[in-house]
Amino acid sequence: MLFPKTLDFYQIELTRMLETERYGEAADLLRFLLQCQGQEERLYDEWRALLNWLIDAFPNLQGEAAEQSRTEDEGEEEMARRHLEAKMAEDAQYAEKLLNTVIKKPLSEQTLLALDQLAYLDKPEVDKALIDWLEQQQLHPLLQFRALQILRRRETSGIVTLSRSGERVEIELDFVPLNPEDFPRPIHAVLDRIADHAQVQNPTLFYFSQELWSQFIMAMYGTKDYISLLNEEDDFIDIWAAALHKTVSESVPANLDEQEIRSMYSITDSLRLRYEQAYRSIRQFVAGGLKG
Repeated sequence: MLFPKTLDFYQIELTRMLETERYGEAADLLRFLLQCQGQEERLYDEWRALLNWLIDAFPNLQGEAAEQSRTEDEGEEEMARRHLEAKMAEDAQYAEKLLNTVIKKPLSEQTLLALDQLAYLDKPEVDKALIDWLEQQQLHPLLQFRALQILRRRETSGIVTLSRSGERVEIELDFVPLNPEDFPRPIHAVLDRIADHAQVQNPTLFYFSQELWSQFIMAMYGTKDYISLLNEEDDFIDIWAAALHKTVSESVPANLDEQEIRSMYSITDSLRLRYEQAYRSIRQFVAGGLKG
């Protein structure tokens, strides 16, 4: 089940994907949303109709994961730069308007579109404005992470101190991951564990585990929970894999109860408390309860 804050963020992200013509990613997100239980029926009707339209318009999206190559990404970046240059040539206040859209207006699809454009804006004051915004405002953790990525793309260095999941954390901008493959090996190892148990027997569960884990890791980046994963100990990887498996199984038919999941990942009594803490952290994110 998706709770209001997380659902709102996904809806905004979907709009942004469509506006930037990332149709494959939009189709993947729609498939994910259609599998989530507990939403209003009208939402499912809207998502289903939109997915059907995308597949009719782009038949190659049928049953395929949408992955854009780096060459395509570079082409999009060049187009974005040219678009920004044209806008600034037309309007001397355009840079200020972009910043105001990000920092002063309520979160919407325009917030994310403007934030992405700031990556190409050659004005030093943008860095300070974004850092002040991150350090002083309570923001959705996924929006925080997007802003950190923009600062990294702008080649901004230094440390940003901000609140994440109720913690004060220090983020070194030079190491903020820009792509999923940039995360350390233990982060990927959690999904490898789930793949061992679910990829063949329950590929739907594995697919949605990937989706949720990607979002959760971005939201938790830099926190104690995130750092605990980096020691590469098998126990920690098993704990998080089991907690993720249990969370996803509550929305996707899995035919396993909690005891079977704990047994599958060798969660002994000595690991039970840490497993339950990990599960609560993921559930809190799903419920939209994580704060900036």
